Amino acid sequence: MVASSQTSMTIRTNKTKATRIPTIDLSMERSELSKLIVQACEEYGFFKVVNHGVPKNVILRMEEEGTEFFAKPSSEKCQVGPATPFGYGCRNIGLNGDMGNLEYLLLHTNPLSISQGSKIIANDPNKFGCAVNDYIEAAKEVAAEILDLVAEGLCVPDKFSLSNLITDFSSDSVFRINHYPSLNQKTELSKHNSDQLDSNNNNIGFGEHSDPQILTILGSNNVSGLQISTFNGFWIPVPSDPDAFFVIVGDSLQVLTNGRFRSVRHRVLTNTIVKARMSMMYFAAAPLNWWIKPLPKMVTPKNPIIYKPFTWAQYKEAAYSLKLGDSRLHLFQA
Repeated sequence: MVASSQTSMTIRTNKTKATRIPTIDLSMERSELSKLIVQACEEYGFFKVVNHGVPKNVILRMEEEGTEFFAKPSSEKCQVGPATPFGYGCRNIGLNGDMGNLEYLLLHTNPLSISQGSKIIANDPNKFGCAVNDYIEAAKEVAAEILDLVAEGLCVPDKFSLSNLITDFSSDSVFRINHYPSLNQKTELSKHNSDQLDSNNNNIGFGEHSDPQILTILGSNNVSGLQISTFNGFWIPVPSDPDAFFVIVGDSLQVLTNGRFRSVRHRVLTNTIVKARMSMMYFAAAPLNWWIKPLPKMVTPKNPIIYKPFTWAQYKEAAYSLKLGDSRLHLFQA
């Protein structure tokens, strides 16, 4: 449920009033839960979920495997890079010159891809692969349940119409682990990457952007740095919570709801990190050849269609041809 004012994450921005990020308890009564999730998606495009049902050991195992990988010497990590797009990346974000103070590992969620990648990435491929697969399956279940609740809250006739997009075997969902070094680790990253960050931007871990997929399930260790932008342009710091997941509305869900939900812009700042931050993102996406278009329920005479239909492959190609912070959806306006 949405937490009371005593327990909500209350953060003061440069606005004159405090802003509370919704905290939603997934164990509460279903009909009320669906309403709260729809409300959070409409107002923020972002919320925190607790009592999500993912076993703690699944999360801890994934954190341990990620920590072990990023603790390797740079020479070893670079053997599984550069990320094109999958594999290990350092500093460079995408192919268009965007940079950040991070290193990362990007994997496709297909079990075969994980198995092949694990042979290169990990000292113990079976251990690493099992941890990744278990985490992805758990995150996918959370994402699918949230999308079912969204469909119920929007009174969509087929309550599985959204979750079916991500549970299909050919889903193009991906899994990413971001590692943001502590202040004393930044120099080490610089030694092994010829592209130096501008000194004025060395607090940017990951620049402002929205996620192009349908939904993102984000977990992290107990280190803050994430910020989201309100729809009127103010940035809100998000306190860390290693026992919770954060849910991010992506561009594709904005299209599917015909603009009723909006994808949230977010970023990570590292200027105050004294301990390394690690975050794990499950990006829930449709299969490449599936069409993304507003649900019929979302289109009415008063709310005519905003976006032209496109396949996920078409949108993905357009999204990754632009810089990180560029707007993309205007390219597909009806």
